[in-house]
Amino acid sequence: MKQSEARERAAELHRLIEHHNYRYYVLDDPEVPDVEYDRLMRELEALEAGFPELVTPDSPTQRVSGTPMEGFAAVRHRVPMLSLANAFSADEVADFQRRVAQALERQDITFAAEPKLDGVAISLTYIDGVLSTAATRGDGERGEDVTANVRTIRAVPLRLRDQDWPALLEVRGEIYMPRAGFAAFNRKALERGDKPLVNPRNGAAGSLRQLDPQLTARRPLAFFAYGTASREHMPDTQFAALERLREWGFPVNPEIERVKGLEGCLQYHSKMEALRPSLGYDIDGVVYKVDRFDQQAMLGFISKAPRWALAHKFPAEEEITRLLGIDVQVGRTGALTPVARLEPVFVGGVTVTNATLHNEDEIRRKDVRPGDWVVVRRAGDVIPEVARALHERRTGELAEFTMPDTCPECG
Repeated sequence: MKQSEARERAAELHRLIEHHNYRYYVLDDPEVPDVEYDRLMRELEALEAGFPELVTPDSPTQRVSGTPMEGFAAVRHRVPMLSLANAFSADEVADFQRRVAQALERQDITFAAEPKLDGVAISLTYIDGVLSTAATRGDGERGEDVTANVRTIRAVPLRLRDQDWPALLEVRGEIYMPRAGFAAFNRKALERGDKPLVNPRNGAAGSLRQLDPQLTARRPLAFFAYGTASREHMPDTQFAALERLREWGFPVNPEIERVKGLEGCLQYHSKMEALRPSLGYDIDGVVYKVDRFDQQAMLGFISKAPRWALAHKFPAEEEITRLLGIDVQVGRTGALTPVARLEPVFVGGVTVTNATLHNEDEIRRKDVRPGDWVVVRRAGDVIPEVARALHERRTGELAEFTMPDTCPECG
């Protein structure tokens, strides 16, 4: 193949692979099976191997660097990555709505409502349409440069679609680990005898801080964009801005809605709380943002949080409590099930005093002992379980639990 032909075919492969990434990660509507996508990637890899001068930094083959890093450089955010004020009740949301209405001197306020992902906030900077830097939130003013690791996430575009984006674009979003990917990763880790990930959020955070990008590339990470650092060159509203980001190639959460006033916000919160168990990713609440950017500018900021946004949290799905003891229940078939007896703790919207430990093997694997401080998890209507013991809080020698030799009910 001549060099000119190779260059032309490589450009076509770039376009096709980027198109299929967009269909898969942004539209959630793939056109081709995975085997066809892999075939295109292999063809591009072979072309670049034969014509090394065709390799470009934004090539789909260059997502994974082969060189481990020594550490993470500090990055100062051009615009601070602010935190959000939290609300835990309808009354607190009503107070927020009242403050916004008074400041804007109007009652008919539209909000952009979106799920609050339980992941890692990230800032992506694009220069002339090409990913330049990816940085963690850090303290809001300075974060860590994790560009090499973020490049491995296929949901993050290396080059923007269309041509109407600004020369400098800073996109804010959340990197997360989907539940299915988390479960599959842990299953394989246990099969290898490796330590499993604690939860999807910790898995995402730890994956971004791997010094070897090849390790990050093996983690099932995904991304949703939720805004930009600057409103310049963007539409007039938050909702329209997210539509523009989707057009440029960024995945945007499909559950985002426009809602009206307090009633619309609370209805959205109830809807997402009901959907929460069936989603493919973890959320810990919802976020309300005044939709119009001119109104956001009028409201401004207080301390390190915007006055125009609020995070309305769900009841916690995980809490810490003391394991008082382990009882053994006998099922209808005679099966023995260890049950944790706990100091009462409010989790998942209810007070929990007992939680399943599944079986003796699980107790051994998690090294749970009476007297330990433990993390209790309750998601939706699922039976509460002891997720893990906090071994770092263990003081003194605690006796290991052993299953009884005789039936605890009939002797």
